[in-house]
Amino acid sequence: MIMHSFLLIGQSNMGGRGIASEVEPIENERLFVLRNGRWRDMYVPVNADRNTSGTNLAESFADRYAREHNVDVGLIPCADGGSSLDMWQKGGVLYDHACFMAGLAMRSSTIAGVLWHQGESDCADALYPLYEEKLHVILNNFRDDLGLHDVPFLLGGLGDYLKDCPLDQKYKNYIHVNESLKRVAAARERTAFVSAEGLGSNPDLLHFSAPALREFGLRYYDEFIKLEDKSKVFPDKSPAEFAIRTGIEKL
Repeated sequence: MIMHSFLLIGQSNMGGRGIASEVEPIENERLFVLRNGRWRDMYVPVNADRNTSGTNLAESFADRYAREHNVDVGLIPCADGGSSLDMWQKGGVLYDHACFMAGLAMRSSTIAGVLWHQGESDCADALYPLYEEKLHVILNNFRDDLGLHDVPFLLGGLGDYLKDCPLDQKYKNYIHVNESLKRVAAARERTAFVSAEGLGSNPDLLHFSAPALREFGLRYYDEFIKLEDKSKVFPDKSPAEFAIRTGIEKL
């Protein structure tokens, strides 16, 4: 038995704020979520960082991955709504929590990639010019500290709907954050930018809608398969070891 896992990091649009009733639930017994150090059958919300948490882009990503790779897929939810890049610096609680959760996941799975979506909190005039430099440092730290030099990192773009968001004029700068994300992806090995062009939002014009998140997850997958090392050999985990470490019995 092999499980491939994915670290989910960033802010609310990685946490997922889609309204679950707007999409059909994903039925796939090969999908799991890390909870209290153990793998549990995937549930919604995957990333319950707020009471507004809902559908997550990683659901459709994991479903497609599991079906096309014929493996179990584990999601490691560590996104936190409203978090800025400064809150993801090494030594901060969000960074340390993500590394700790990834370490637990690696006891019974192999991390196959990292899904990142963040930037709305760094749209302010004083912040977006620093985005590129800060993100490089954060990505370097995650690759080094978790030993993830050979797996894809996927950086999702901010939604075009932000230009119409009435909550704060800073969101008009989303286009500059997207350009920074593109440059970071282009400058780094095994890193890709995932476009959010044309994807719709909830009525708040701040968060992707559930249908948009379903599509976004598939776009993440399409970029992932361009980067994955198909010669990479993942260590197998015996059913007995999996059951002991996760509390899940697999037939």
